[in-house]
Amino acid sequence: MFDKLFTGLFDSVLTSVISVPHFLLCMGAALILGILLTFGYMYRTRYTKSFVVTLALLPAVVCVVIMMVNGNVGTGVAVAGAFSLVRFRSAPGSAKEIVAIFLAMGAGLIVGMGYIGFAFLFTLIMCGMCMLYNRLDFGTKRNAAIYKTINITIPEDLDYSDVFDDIFAQYTTEHELVRVKTTNMGSMFRLTYAVSLRDIALEKEFIDKLRCRNGNLEITVSKQETTTAEL
Repeated sequence: MFDKLFTGLFDSVLTSVISVPHFLLCMGAALILGILLTFGYMYRTRYTKSFVVTLALLPAVVCVVIMMVNGNVGTGVAVAGAFSLVRFRSAPGSAKEIVAIFLAMGAGLIVGMGYIGFAFLFTLIMCGMCMLYNRLDFGTKRNAAIYKTINITIPEDLDYSDVFDDIFAQYTTEHELVRVKTTNMGSMFRLTYAVSLRDIALEKEFIDKLRCRNGNLEITVSKQETTTAEL
């Protein structure tokens, strides 16, 4: 009676049934792999609780799905179609989060196929590489210091089309006027530029030159956002 509890209603004599110990072994291995992947992702990374919980459970979910397919081609095609329809009903994830999801799915797939040793080897190697890459800078700090967004307020009687071109040519390698906005009841313009500085050490001198040109009105300098082009 206990054995029939874990057999399918539509199983035939030719259908191979996964034993309960093997099922529990694969499930346990998938859960351990999920925890390892989660800690590897959390290393030097900003994260949310909901995402890391999802990452920890995903290998076990994929593992069970693959074990239930168990060589059935028709079921495998149906599962592939179902996975292709899944999407996250939230803000788009970053490139790193998408890679973490694929790693968790890959670990679950390997365990579901029965290759537990390869699954652990795959997880340990990928977690080690993730931790190594998280320690490397890849020039991101330098990029954050060079690429700036500058907001400059000028009076309405000043022609903004080329008023700062000579200063930008001296202190930046490239610049682009990305937005023009009226402010202070239309008596002033607020110009937004995306610039790349030639020398980070000359940033204050660069701002002082802009202040002299715009009549010492408000100027703000901020890090240039690059998240929209991250993928």
